[in-house]
Amino acid sequence: MNKVRKFFKKISGNIFGNLSKDIGIDLGTANTLVYVRGSGIIINEPSVVAVNKKTGQVLAIGKEAKRMVGKTPGHIVATRPLVDGVVSDFEVTEQMLKYFIDKVHKGSFTLFPRPRIVVGIPSEVTEVEKRAVIDATLNAGAREAYLIDEPMAAAIGARLPVQEAAGNMVVDIGGGTTDIAVISLGGIVVSRNLRVAGDEMNEDVVRYCRDEFNLLIGEKTAEDVKMAIGSACPQKEKMQMEVRGRDLVTGLPKEILLTDEQARIAISRSIRIIINNIKTAIEETPPELLSDIMQRGIILAGGGSLVRGLDRIIADQTEMPVRMMEDPLTAVVRGAGIVLEDIETLREVLVENQHEKSLR
Repeated sequence: MNKVRKFFKKISGNIFGNLSKDIGIDLGTANTLVYVRGSGIIINEPSVVAVNKKTGQVLAIGKEAKRMVGKTPGHIVATRPLVDGVVSDFEVTEQMLKYFIDKVHKGSFTLFPRPRIVVGIPSEVTEVEKRAVIDATLNAGAREAYLIDEPMAAAIGARLPVQEAAGNMVVDIGGGTTDIAVISLGGIVVSRNLRVAGDEMNEDVVRYCRDEFNLLIGEKTAEDVKMAIGSACPQKEKMQMEVRGRDLVTGLPKEILLTDEQARIAISRSIRIIINNIKTAIEETPPELLSDIMQRGIILAGGGSLVRGLDRIIADQTEMPVRMMEDPLTAVVRGAGIVLEDIETLREVLVENQHEKSLR
């Protein structure tokens, strides 16, 4: 019976494989990136969905929904279905994934696309969280769904020799999570997953403006501050930025001039937590692998790693070379795409979970 089932699965897989485009997805808290086999990265949109609470209807997804954040009436909610890199709203995540799958196949002759999908997830997630991503992906239209740890995908995206007996250290600072991993022989030897990353830095800026200036600002304004004048260590060029919000004392509009030094003080707490956890991961790394990492350096990936001077301060604190990955924002999805292009050879780097075991 199992042989018959496998035979029909292989035949249907070949049929759907010829009609569908296999996809690699970096399902991030802040942004979702989609890699299409043979075409490269074709989608990079915010992980935001606008929903009408009265009808339950999805009104917008991606860039269009991001423009609605903080500007919607009471019955419309622009929300992120992923919190700290894991699914918090199953149905909305499923709708978002279906939107991206349909967008990839738009213009093709496939009426019911059934692609194979490789999804990047944070390391150290629970079996329940893995199952939620697998189920959402399958329900969205995938015929096969595979998971890969984001730091592993980032390392593959950076073309590091992850399958060799050599140490590679990757720090992937995303929107919701920071993944720190030491990789060797196709597996993760040491890992730490923090719920402190780009979004927490935004919250730090909001908190600083509230505490120091009695000024309430929105999440988008805080993100703009972080990107425009945020830094991890003093810079040669002094910067400042006008920040507008609501005065918490008078309730009226208020504008302040925020300097790069103040922005640096604001995000220093999150930077400190990330660096302390990198140090802890180094302490837990076997000496032989540490020797390799000292030669290769610590590799930074993810949008959060773009904070000015972050590589310098990590190098100073760890006394190890640190280098930024080329195009760090797309590292994870590029790695997922590389696995997708040669899934049989790289199958050992994929995450094994209880759901997959039960299907064997």
